[in-house]
Amino acid sequence: MSCSSIITITRQFGSGGREIGRQLAEKLEIPFYDKELISLAAKKSGVSPEVFENVDETATNSLMYSLSMGLYNYGNGFSSMGDLPVNDRLYILQHKIIKELAEEGPMVIVGRCADYVLQDKPNLVKVFIYADIDSRVKRAVERQEIDPARAKQAVTKADKSRANYYSFYSGKKWGLPDNYDLCINSTSLTTEQAAQIIIDYIDIRNQK
Repeated sequence: MSCSSIITITRQFGSGGREIGRQLAEKLEIPFYDKELISLAAKKSGVSPEVFENVDETATNSLMYSLSMGLYNYGNGFSSMGDLPVNDRLYILQHKIIKELAEEGPMVIVGRCADYVLQDKPNLVKVFIYADIDSRVKRAVERQEIDPARAKQAVTKADKSRANYYSFYSGKKWGLPDNYDLCINSTSLTTEQAAQIIIDYIDIRNQK
């Protein structure tokens, strides 16, 4: 199946967004990026992937200070990036990697403000995946081995962290429908069905 789109997946915790993205990439036969970005960032920086894994999709205040002081330019990098907290170093590296990957062709990419980073791409399709809290808690317990007694709290905390990360780096509100091309409630859908809805949407949009 031919596809010329770059598809970004923003997702609530436990909504199945990652699995939907992977299924979508397989159906379209295009690259899929999620945790793979951490490995790529680690290779570029020489930092252990485990270190980046611990701070992935979390934000600090130092990057905004550096931007306001003119210490950083996305084209040239930091004059002293090593002085930044690892959170910000990872975001900067992933930002550059996402831009580079987008030049290579179609792909599916999960999270990491990719919809914001690539907002100027005419072939960008921005998708938000959500689901009701009960189904997300169930998925978190079954697939991510989260303690059932603390699952709801973990889901809520993860969503808050993602919202803070997105808002901090993009200046936009995470999960706001206006920021996406397509919002899908995955509660009653299989992974394959949700992926097919995205494909159908892309086909319809390309007919215009």
